[in-house]
Amino acid sequence: MGGDYDQYFSNRDEEIVDLFWSIGLKRNSALVLTLMIKDKDFTSREIERIIDLRQPEVSIALSDLIKRDWVHIVLQITQNKGRPIKVYHIAKTLDEILDELKESLIGTYKQKFDQIEKVRNFLYNKSAL
Repeated sequence: MGGDYDQYFSNRDEEIVDLFWSIGLKRNSALVLTLMIKDKDFTSREIERIIDLRQPEVSIALSDLIKRDWVHIVLQITQNKGRPIKVYHIAKTLDEILDELKESLIGTYKQKFDQIEKVRNFLYNKSAL
């Protein structure tokens, strides 16, 4: 990794990224989330530099995290006539995010269990005919 990455990411942070990824987050979203849970404000450009991702990758990851209501824009700075610079901040506590992830996994597994029972019921009812 490049830039200021080492200043913000320890081996422990790498493990957190890997855990978020194994839970089901996309890798880049896991990277950005792990940076954002440090409870600091970052611009998209700072995120790009710190975790060594390209602008489109950061943009997609931020969109994913914003859609989940985990990150929000706290400030929008307009310099001259250029595009406004957005500043991002974590919107929920780590516990709230982890609880949402847990609920999502529970819901996914419950849905799969229900589908298994549906197959079981379908097969038993079919054979009774």
